Amino acid sequence: MDLRIFTEPQQGATYDTLLAVAKATEDLRFDAFFRSDHYLRMGSVDGLPGPTDAWITFAGLARETRRIRLGTLMTAGTFRLPGVLAIQVAQVDQMSGGRVELGLGAGWFEEEHKAYGIPFPKERFGRLEEQLEIVTGLWGTKPGDTFDFHGKFYDLTDSPALPKPAQEKIPVLIGGHGATRTPRLAARFADEFNMPFGSIEDSERQFGRVRAAAEEAGRRADDLVYSNVLVACVGKDDQEVARRAAAIGREVDELKANGLAGTPAEVVDKIGRYAGIGSRRIYLQVLDLDDLDHLELISAQVQSQLS
Repeated sequence: MDLRIFTEPQQGATYDTLLAVAKATEDLRFDAFFRSDHYLRMGSVDGLPGPTDAWITFAGLARETRRIRLGTLMTAGTFRLPGVLAIQVAQVDQMSGGRVELGLGAGWFEEEHKAYGIPFPKERFGRLEEQLEIVTGLWGTKPGDTFDFHGKFYDLTDSPALPKPAQEKIPVLIGGHGATRTPRLAARFADEFNMPFGSIEDSERQFGRVRAAAEEAGRRADDLVYSNVLVACVGKDDQEVARRAAAIGREVDELKANGLAGTPAEVVDKIGRYAGIGSRRIYLQVLDLDDLDHLELISAQVQSQLS
């Protein structure tokens, strides 16, 4: 089971804070540092000092880390034209020496689009499908050849399809709870399917849909990695768990029901149940980015048991 650190910088974080968390992620031997791609806070937090851009963040982290994978859950398809996104991600992959992964979604948070003047089209899923075709098509075009795409939403003619990523293939992540279209897209484009904040039962059901869709598309179901995102709130005892829950404005019982909360033994047990339904990777949503002791505890007493 791989453990990855997942952050939500729109809730309030500077680049320097994210760098500190990314370096701790690397030093503590976690597999990857991921972040959301949002421009507006959610809930009652003030979000200060304001949003940071996901791919600008990764351009910096690419040069200041050496081992960890870097990626998004999920880049909003509404934020960037697909040709531009393909260039940005390929460049950051080069800058990192081939450590980038792209999670790409349709975009859903209308308020952030209104706040920053970003169009929020009604038909986003069809756009996402074309975006996936374009991004992967540009990366997969042989050097010296050109790429053309003529769709309903995007039109590319004689693209040189440059630059190329450092990796032969940048892993693409697709996720979500949708019962029909999401599994179909994952079967066609994804290297990894991610279930965000889902129960064991819901995750098992959705993994089954994706596996069936993959086989219908002519792929082996096990060609995809299956993963989960879950909020993390771990403490050496009940008092420390309660303190960490209070720091992020959540209740312990709710966190235990819907995330990975409790003592290391409790968390290891629950991760084991996710592993039992086929999850191979857990993204630990860490909401208090100043609490690096939290990461140290997870590394020493949770990750060590899983490895």
